[in-house]
Amino acid sequence: MKYLIVANWKMNPQTMAEAERLFISVKNGIKNIKNVEVVICPPFVYLSALLNPKSYILNPKIGAQDSFWENPPTGGGAFTGEVSPKMLRNVGCRYVIIGHSERRRYLNETDEMVNKKLKAALKNDLKPVLCIENISQVKKGLKGILKEGLKNMVIAYEPVFAIGTGKPCSPEKAEKMRKAIKSAINTDIPILYGGSVNSQNAGDYIEKAKFQGLLVGGASLNPQEFLRIVQNID
Repeated sequence: MKYLIVANWKMNPQTMAEAERLFISVKNGIKNIKNVEVVICPPFVYLSALLNPKSYILNPKIGAQDSFWENPPTGGGAFTGEVSPKMLRNVGCRYVIIGHSERRRYLNETDEMVNKKLKAALKNDLKPVLCIENISQVKKGLKGILKEGLKNMVIAYEPVFAIGTGKPCSPEKAEKMRKAIKSAINTDIPILYGGSVNSQNAGDYIEKAKFQGLLVGGASLNPQEFLRIVQNID
């Protein structure tokens, strides 16, 4: 099994030129990586550029930072400002981050909304990365999703105190949560750690805490640092 490292660029960088430079640096830097699947999740506005030519889909893969729970036209409305999972799949996305703590906190995204987004992503052949902080979010987010659907998902544990703070969770505490998640879902799917990941601590979450990969935020915007993380895990 390959390890999975997902780069969440969040609302960065601020220009297309910067996004392309960052992407190409990572693309060139992972050519000889054998044991890690790398996924880049840029802002929506950069997706088409980074997915052209289509060979970019292969290595690294491209994901989105969110998707809506409807595919218009529907009777529910036109949903101004939203992006559907069908759109994402059509441009070449393979992964999508769902339920990130920042969306829950700043945009009031509920477990019910997360659940609907997960189901829509799975229906459209996207692989969702469900972000959670506690077991309640696991159970509520996965409500009604059958085991076959779970097998096409990834779960990322991201303790809120560690997101963007430079204060990562200890591998020991993170491992306890990984075991609790695995027990709650009773299915063998990748479980990632996210929260102030860097090249110094990345290996501990794999070797000591036994995660199957990482969700990397700020460090993914520094190509040298991000490549060190990938190389360390590889």
